[in-house]
Amino acid sequence: MATETRASEGLDKYLELIEVRGVSRRTFLKYCGATAGMLGLSASQGGVIAEAIAAEADNVAAARPSVVWLNFASDSGCTESLLKSSYPSAAELILDTISMDYNETIMAPSGEAAEKSRKDAMEAGGYLLVVEGGVPTKDGYGMIAGMNMTAILDEMAPNAAAIIAVGSCATFGGVPAMDPNPSEIEGIQEYLGDDFTVINLDMCPVNPRNLAATIVSVIVLETVPELDEYGRPLIFHGQTIHDNCERRAHFDAGNFVEVLGDENEGKGYCLYKVGCKGPMTHSNCPDVRWNDRTSWCVGAGGPCIGCAEHGWPDEFAGFYERLAGVKIPGIGGVEAGADKLGAGLAVATAGGIAVHAVATGVSKRGKEDGGSE
Repeated sequence: MATETRASEGLDKYLELIEVRGVSRRTFLKYCGATAGMLGLSASQGGVIAEAIAAEADNVAAARPSVVWLNFASDSGCTESLLKSSYPSAAELILDTISMDYNETIMAPSGEAAEKSRKDAMEAGGYLLVVEGGVPTKDGYGMIAGMNMTAILDEMAPNAAAIIAVGSCATFGGVPAMDPNPSEIEGIQEYLGDDFTVINLDMCPVNPRNLAATIVSVIVLETVPELDEYGRPLIFHGQTIHDNCERRAHFDAGNFVEVLGDENEGKGYCLYKVGCKGPMTHSNCPDVRWNDRTSWCVGAGGPCIGCAEHGWPDEFAGFYERLAGVKIPGIGGVEAGADKLGAGLAVATAGGIAVHAVATGVSKRGKEDGGSE
């Protein structure tokens, strides 16, 4: 009982502190509840997360958890994504409780002073190592302070409490590793090998809500999320975009955008025919969205380009073309490269996923005329 009282008092103190900084109690507690949901926990666990964050902030006797953020072969888009997240922002609610000991994009020190910060953290150990960008393995093609990026990663990985690769460049190489890949860039897990467990947070750039939830899980809850075969948290990458897409009902009904910019795009018709990779891309984009959960690629009328998947972008080009030979789950063997969708697709969907269409109140108007109006 005494412990619970102290935790409650600590939370009240922290809530007063963040209110001064413009973050309301309701906003903070709502954020903690949403984070619990993203991690697959019950809503009641939001209070546990709130108290844990407050305890971290109030524990002045102990050092805050250390974070070392390495910027390798990328455009720093993931750093930008994190910093531009809105209230409740990761910067205000999570990074205030940790010590960002190194991030060359945003840190004040430079040159030798910056390298001293990195080395001090390395010697202390126990830090969360966040890596943005792939690592060039060809000598001299990626260097910081006169050191190859591979050498820096070799130094930092062994003493890290956990390693998170953020964005498609860090997870699997991304755009910098596209063919012919002259600097021989590799993803972080590929380079480090099986001796290390790397949490891969995909997308280009990483979604800050996914990153914030992972930081909470690793540092505050001391739990590594369950990962899939590619090291991605299943809670974020356990379903395809197609499973939760707001345009899914039109796919079921056989209603498609034929040309980008046509009137059917504005009607919310499915973007599959103009290259959407949603059926083969595992990500929670439809749920977390972007710009304070305002919209996302498909919602804004652009087809998913598959940036959350292994082998992107080489295996997903061109972005506005259907992939040949890829079978879409649930529609009886119709392939992504097939030209005949129309009526054939409507027939194929009738048995397997017509239930979804009925549940969402969508008629099968396109069944008789090939899926168009």
